[in-house]
Amino acid sequence: MELLGYFLHALTPLNLLLALVGVVLGTIIGALPGLSATMAVAVLVPFTFTMDPASGMIALGAIYTGAIYGGAFAAILVNTPGTPSSIATTFDGYPMARRGDGGLAVTLATLASVVGGLVGALALLFLAPPLARVALAFGPPEYFWLAIFGLTLIAALSVGNTLKGLIGACLGLLLSMVGVAVVGGDVRLTAGVPAFLGGIDVVSALIGLYCVPVILDLVATNRGHLDFASDDKGYRLLEAMRIAWASKFNVIRSSVIGTVIGILPGAGGSIAGLVSYTEARRASPNTANFGKGEPDGVIATEAANNATVGGGFIPTLVLGIPGTPPDAIILGALLVQGIKIGPQLFNSEADIVYTFIYGLLIATLLMLPAGLLIGRYAYRSIITFPKSLLVPTIAFLTVVGSFAIHSNVQDAQMMFVLGVIAWILDRYGFQPSPIVLGLVLGQIAEQGFVQTWLIGNATGNLLGMYFGRPISIAIIAAAVIALCYPFYAEWRAKRRRSVPLTEIAAEAEAHPIDLPADSVPAARVRDIGGMTLAVIFIVVGGLALFDTSRMSMMGSVFPRAISILLIGLSLTLLALSFLGRGVRPPKPETDAASRRRIILAVIFGLWVFAIPLLGFATSSLIAFVAMMFLAEYERQTAVVWLRRTATAVATVMIFWLLMSEVLLLRVPSGFLF
Repeated sequence: MELLGYFLHALTPLNLLLALVGVVLGTIIGALPGLSATMAVAVLVPFTFTMDPASGMIALGAIYTGAIYGGAFAAILVNTPGTPSSIATTFDGYPMARRGDGGLAVTLATLASVVGGLVGALALLFLAPPLARVALAFGPPEYFWLAIFGLTLIAALSVGNTLKGLIGACLGLLLSMVGVAVVGGDVRLTAGVPAFLGGIDVVSALIGLYCVPVILDLVATNRGHLDFASDDKGYRLLEAMRIAWASKFNVIRSSVIGTVIGILPGAGGSIAGLVSYTEARRASPNTANFGKGEPDGVIATEAANNATVGGGFIPTLVLGIPGTPPDAIILGALLVQGIKIGPQLFNSEADIVYTFIYGLLIATLLMLPAGLLIGRYAYRSIITFPKSLLVPTIAFLTVVGSFAIHSNVQDAQMMFVLGVIAWILDRYGFQPSPIVLGLVLGQIAEQGFVQTWLIGNATGNLLGMYFGRPISIAIIAAAVIALCYPFYAEWRAKRRRSVPLTEIAAEAEAHPIDLPADSVPAARVRDIGGMTLAVIFIVVGGLALFDTSRMSMMGSVFPRAISILLIGLSLTLLALSFLGRGVRPPKPETDAASRRRIILAVIFGLWVFAIPLLGFATSSLIAFVAMMFLAEYERQTAVVWLRRTATAVATVMIFWLLMSEVLLLRVPSGFLF
């Protein structure tokens, strides 16, 4: 009966309103690249101090879960994870949107997010104490192998080009080591540049690696950004429900994975999404479709990353160990309210805790109507939005998002540089996803590896620390299966005389124009660009290896191993490229397309580097208008251009006021603003 009373307390009009408003605000914030759940929760925490503790927690929990879900919108519609938790959503969500199934992808993401959120919240309600003990069983070796498990997704993402995927992962791992070492405190790979001491921000890097190439490709042709199905049926809710029901085991498995990983401090939704995506691909009969618009990929990722919300509250409330930054902020808010965190919390403050948990369940259910409504209009808006406004708007949001993280212009500049590099690498078969995996998982892998190495040396049981613990053995076995399964699937396809997923077949399917049916000779054309990049990677690996010579043993062991691996893989690629094996020449394009891309890149670069000189608002307005004219392919009347210019001014000013007056960010001022 007590639980029923707590449930009725969560259903009061105020708590329902807070849950709904929190979900909507969180979804909108999460959909904007760079404006993360952490920022949303941190900004709104002071408003909860005057509320009842349970109501305040409901508001913060609703914002948190809404922001994690909202990241799927940007991932599906513009190929940019709105939050790091939505990295794997881009793998299949964006291809679905490109072929006209964006509405279906958003609906599937919504359904999976709701189910995953409910599973995580129910685990928090019924299983919090025993699951908290699971978190205590994880030590440095388990975290290291969990990160390696996430990296095995490269085998799934790089079918047909595994070597380039591994090189990309090494590059991402090296990027994750820039700055001060997580163990030992060595300053590494900064090239003497003070701006690199703080490392490369993961969110700004994500925005650059995923979004900038999309922006550059948008101006190349006059084709629409996304296809709009002529037989569009609105939400396509019934169709999505049929697909989700057919994939019910995927939904439940991914939700459980997300809940368990969510209780591990420091793991979070990004690892949960990657691991669940790997497992969904391994278990699916449609393995070859993953990465090309497979609904199961979207379902797995979104169910897992939303399940981490409830899972993350388990160690936060039971042990006082926050699993993610938003959990830490909410924990701080509870302490300010005078609530003592610990195993007795569910007894001493039962009214607050259980009311909050029920409120979190209600907020998760409210995501369904709110998410469908927001998603429907978001998809239609981005379809019908003129490209001359879409290109500068997306570019502006990338700059706003990367700058707003730390109020640092250098983050926006790094975002742009990494984005241009990602576009160049993509032309020669180096996809951004392996680089992102290395960057996101690098610090977790290094910290676990070095700490395990130190403990093993101190106890004289180095191999036992890495390979002798039961949980580690289970994770290693899962990683080996995930790594080897794509090759087994290819061998099985050959045995059945199906089209094998060899490099040539994969390229012929992805680029039917570039590689005709008799494409074996064409596929063996020597790729000079790939060979040049291999030489550059060898130089990068050599410089990183040389930099380790002045580090301590703790700071150098991981970057030295990755540098040697990068050099070895690059030499292998160079040899294979020289022999004409396993390479793809870049796709041909017109001179006009190349010229537009170059002009846009120049405008973009001048913009981010002129912000400290001209001010944020002035430089953004100039760049917005310049991109607007560049992205227009048709002659427009003066009235149309006036309207679009007014839209540009309004967009820039609204975000400038939001950042400077609401978020209180240190926005660079110029001679106009």
